[in-house]
Amino acid sequence: MGLWTLLEGLLLLANAVAILNEERFLAKRGWGFNEMGGLGTSVKTFKGQILGLVHAIQYLRVPLIALNTVVAFSMLISG
Repeated sequence: MGLWTLLEGLLLLANAVAILNEERFLAKRGWGFNEMGGLGTSVKTFKGQILGLVHAIQYLRVPLIALNTVVAFSMLISG
């Protein structure tokens, strides 16, 4: 397993987190951003940090699309 494989795995994980819907999936399980109290003291907990990471990845969808395109083209070229 090389560095490139690890980076591809992290990209796949970021893609999986980016498509999570807050209303349909996260809020039903108590992971909604409103239930955590926004950016208050709950950010210091592990659950708050994970929730912050989920929301950060969801806001970075456009750069994630660009990164997916670059990786797909590099995989086609290296073949």
